[in-house]
Amino acid sequence: MLDKLEMFIALAREAHFGRAAASLGITQPTLSTGIKQLEDQLGVQLVFRASRFGGLTPEGQTALVWARKIVGDARQLREEMRFKREGLSGQLRLAVIPTALTWVARLASEFGKKHPNVRFTILSRTSVEILSMLDNLEIDAGISYLDNEPMGRVSTEPLYEERYMLVCARSSPFSKRDSVGWNEIGGARLSLLTPDMQNRRIINRNFAAVDTTPETWIESNSTIVLAAMVERGDSLTILPEDMAEFLAQRRSFALVPLHGPEPAHSVGLVAPYREPHTPVLDALMRTARNMSKSGR
Repeated sequence: MLDKLEMFIALAREAHFGRAAASLGITQPTLSTGIKQLEDQLGVQLVFRASRFGGLTPEGQTALVWARKIVGDARQLREEMRFKREGLSGQLRLAVIPTALTWVARLASEFGKKHPNVRFTILSRTSVEILSMLDNLEIDAGISYLDNEPMGRVSTEPLYEERYMLVCARSSPFSKRDSVGWNEIGGARLSLLTPDMQNRRIINRNFAAVDTTPETWIESNSTIVLAAMVERGDSLTILPEDMAEFLAQRRSFALVPLHGPEPAHSVGLVAPYREPHTPVLDALMRTARNMSKSGR
């Protein structure tokens, strides 16, 4: 039953029999047979079928909620038993908004000092993707914004407050300033994250609050691309303070604080709402709490 529920969750996530089978490392006929056997066991049709995947039936939507809960509980049971045998060990899967990648490196490093037998998989994803991956049991936790857009029912642990810096070449007229207003850079040539990023939506809102429309010439989902454009002298960019300071190392950048009407936004650890958490996840959240208190 657990294997079939895993297949069902993968199919709901991928919305495609072939992709779902590939994600599980099985053949498409094996997946199709598993879904049909699950339907027979439950006595309902879970999936609309035509020449391709047609979506979940109403019964399938209800079953998906239970499938996620049952599979999540089963995984938690395995984690608890492994903890009893081996202590903290295993793999932690994290998805992180691009502007918090420097912070997840700190978190993983700090966690690893006390728990060296735990390995990490760290992915860069949008805030929307992080919530979806939590729902689909693809990750154990994420790092995202906590106070800007609706998140649903999750457990959270704040890490830091995000404040913005203008990143420019040292030859830029802004480089000698103590601070810059959002309205002053609206007409400048900007390189910014893509609109699917919550960071970009916050930046757009900051400009709108001062009745300014940004001149965006380059959009990317990579902060490395934005930094490279600034380094070439082709544009300015706006990044959170920690990421800006990291990218400015050994580069000829100037970092200038931005001031405006928008408050700083809280960024932190996001985990499934499940009590108790697995021992590994509980330890990770304690590490995040301690880092936030110490200001690291």
